[in-house]
Amino acid sequence: PDLCPVHTEVFQRMVKGECYFINGTEKVRYVRRDIYNREQFVMFDSDVGHFVGDTPIGEKVARDWNSRPNYIERVRTAVDRCRLNYKISTPFLVER
Repeated sequence: PDLCPVHTEVFQRMVKGECYFINGTEKVRYVRRDIYNREQFVMFDSDVGHFVGDTPIGEKVARDWNSRPNYIERVRTAVDRCRLNYKISTPFLVER
């Protein structure tokens, strides 16, 4: 069936979380990227400690997310999850 022109476009939203390890778990860095239609609009870097907007809309979103203490604290604890996942997966991935 013919679609209404409003429904012909596809929009994509993606959130990527990346853990970077230096000397095992001695130095762990967590980076979260929020992407909309192949454009990163906001990111969180554990070295910075808060969200940073890359676009005008991303700056508004970052201000909103940074103003929520419970939310920002939950994102900051992702470094601990990276460490835990590293310890669990090391025997399978590194020591083979």
